[in-house]
Amino acid sequence: MTKGKTRVFLVALGVLIGLGVFIGGRSNQPAADTVAAPKPALSVTVVQPVLRDIAMKLNANGSIAAWQEAVIGSEISDLRLTEINVQVGDRVRKGQVLAVFSDESVLTDVAQSRAALAEAEANLADARDNAERAKQIMASGALSGQQVNQYLTGEKTAKAKVQSAKAQLDSQLLRLKYTKVPASDDGVISSRSATLGAVAARGQELFRLIRQNRLEWRGEVTAAEMAQLEVGMAASVEVPNVGRLQGRVRALAPTLDEDSRNGLVYVDLPDASEHGLRAGMFARGEFDIGTKAGLTVPQTALSLREGFSYVFRLGEQNGDLAKVSQVKVQLGQRNGDSFEILSGITPEDRLVAGGAAFLADGDTVKVVQP
Repeated sequence: MTKGKTRVFLVALGVLIGLGVFIGGRSNQPAADTVAAPKPALSVTVVQPVLRDIAMKLNANGSIAAWQEAVIGSEISDLRLTEINVQVGDRVRKGQVLAVFSDESVLTDVAQSRAALAEAEANLADARDNAERAKQIMASGALSGQQVNQYLTGEKTAKAKVQSAKAQLDSQLLRLKYTKVPASDDGVISSRSATLGAVAARGQELFRLIRQNRLEWRGEVTAAEMAQLEVGMAASVEVPNVGRLQGRVRALAPTLDEDSRNGLVYVDLPDASEHGLRAGMFARGEFDIGTKAGLTVPQTALSLREGFSYVFRLGEQNGDLAKVSQVKVQLGQRNGDSFEILSGITPEDRLVAGGAAFLADGDTVKVVQP
């Protein structure tokens, strides 16, 4: 009797335990119609493209060059250089003596020419007296007409010899003047080939001079770009690690290079040397060619991936959550901290304002107030 009761008790206990497990298991299962809310990848603020006036810029590369460079050479030959008064980089004034040639032989030639002139003038005076006397006694018949003509011709010949002697003296005085080499204009010496003690040939280059120390930028542009430029247009020229200078277009090249099909734009740079610019430096230039209306977004809304620019556009918003889609855009001009968008979006689009680099196409984001 005791064993039977014990067996019944154990069976009942097993039934109760099984029923409890079944009930407990059912209570831990979620409801079939309950869906977990997606977790946002990022909390973002929203920005919309803005239509604004954008300054239109045209960029070009080129070199700094002398506005005009004067060549100063020797105007006399077979003389030795005895003085060189300037070096490369020296500022000079118009008429300043840059170099001096030996003048001993020239002074001797000047003295000989003066003596020849004096002799010719004495002969002229004698011939003039003879001609005057011949004219006075011509009526008396003491001299024949042929003799009178000889005296008159002698006077004319003496006059011609005086003029020749004067011309010879002027030539020697000019040679004496050329023994001093003056600066042809104000400016800076850019090169010197004169050597002390050398005997220079006539026409040989001695110095080069940047006239008025005036520099310009010569930018290289295409034919289409040149059509957008005008004389007098403002330009900003920058030499990397040196400085930036404002200038104006002085001239446009009348022809284009036959090989590159590019042309030169000449931009005046006032006081360029005072700002550290030198002839031969490479420089980048930027021309202001007007304004245009354009759609812009902040730089923070852009993401650069694989060489292309993207923005993330928000889809339909559910509460404070929304999905984003990655949109490829084409950039235009930069305008401060914003970029012009040429294609890809419209003014009505809502974009992620920042953190685009951390998002992927199709991500869910939480929209917060800025």
